[in-house]
Amino acid sequence: MKSVTKTAPVSAISEAQGSLIKSVKAEYYQIPLAEVLSDAKHGDHTHFELVVCRVLTHDGFEGVGYTYTGGTGGRAIYSLIDDEFKTFLIGQDSARVEYIWESMLYKLHYIGRGGLLSFAMSAIDIALWDIRCKRLNQPLWKVAGGQNNRTRCYAGGIDLNFSEEKLLNNIQGYLDAGFKGVKIKVGKTDYREDVARVAAVRKLIGDDTTFMVDANYSLTVETAIRFSRAIDQYDIKWFEEPTIPDDYLGYARIAEATNIPIAMGENLHTVYEFNYAVQQAKLGFLQPDASNIGGITGWLKVANLAYVNNLPLCTHGMHELHVSLMSSQANAGYMEVHSFPIHQYITEKFSLDAEGCALAPNVAGTGVDFDQALIGKYLIKQS
Repeated sequence: MKSVTKTAPVSAISEAQGSLIKSVKAEYYQIPLAEVLSDAKHGDHTHFELVVCRVLTHDGFEGVGYTYTGGTGGRAIYSLIDDEFKTFLIGQDSARVEYIWESMLYKLHYIGRGGLLSFAMSAIDIALWDIRCKRLNQPLWKVAGGQNNRTRCYAGGIDLNFSEEKLLNNIQGYLDAGFKGVKIKVGKTDYREDVARVAAVRKLIGDDTTFMVDANYSLTVETAIRFSRAIDQYDIKWFEEPTIPDDYLGYARIAEATNIPIAMGENLHTVYEFNYAVQQAKLGFLQPDASNIGGITGWLKVANLAYVNNLPLCTHGMHELHVSLMSSQANAGYMEVHSFPIHQYITEKFSLDAEGCALAPNVAGTGVDFDQALIGKYLIKQS
């Protein structure tokens, strides 16, 4: 494991003062995708937004945190960090991560429970965890739980706009890269077209590859049930977000009417929403995203909720960070390797082992440090 180096020399300050936050900086990027990617609810994705938060302590430790969007809302998240949270954070003890998380939650709770607030909190919280791990000179996978240094994963495609031929070529690319699991988008106007695509993919990947489908909450409960029954024969690991995430009882109806386990979580942005989902939605898999559940602190709260309810823990997006979190947990299920390639813009390279498992970075900190030579040209705004 690499040892950590501070970003600035230690000045003549007391040990107690050293961990206090000296500065907070935010950066907003728009990064183009190599090709247009589409799903049933959000339409075409041409780029993704990246909001980076850098927290510096008086004794020279810098924490890097971030969040992302599918193309909209990034400026508002940037503003929350720069205009609402910065003044509060400066002077706080960076070691008091959970205290700061709780304080941020209720500072803007009245006007921002969940939603954009959770995204902004995530970027800040991840930066504080980066500092925590660097102070310990340990990688995140050890500090967050230490269960393992690798995790099962799958390639999650954003491919509803692809022809069947292109879809199959894309899936073959995942197999050639070493993935043992794949996921495709569904939600065509005629669900029978989705059924045909599912059948074609299963034929291509064979019986031993894990296979999931994701509707991005585009279907009615009745259509979701009809579609799920139609693809039951193709050994689907889970049916992700069949209908709107707010309809917990609708999820329960789907789960009760079909044999395929139901998954959700990327659109739940508070730990309380996850608790309601566990209680009411009859889910088979939970999918928290550290970019929008309040960072690593929020993610670990959901991980514990999944554990006590005997549910496999999975993820959505930002696999370059989630690889460490998933590796750390005993109830880890499958990590999504997302089509937004944030990992291509960081210094630590993402990799799979011979069994198709993702390997957690063994460096002090979260293992996510952006390469400015790669992302600098996409910078729109910074504080």
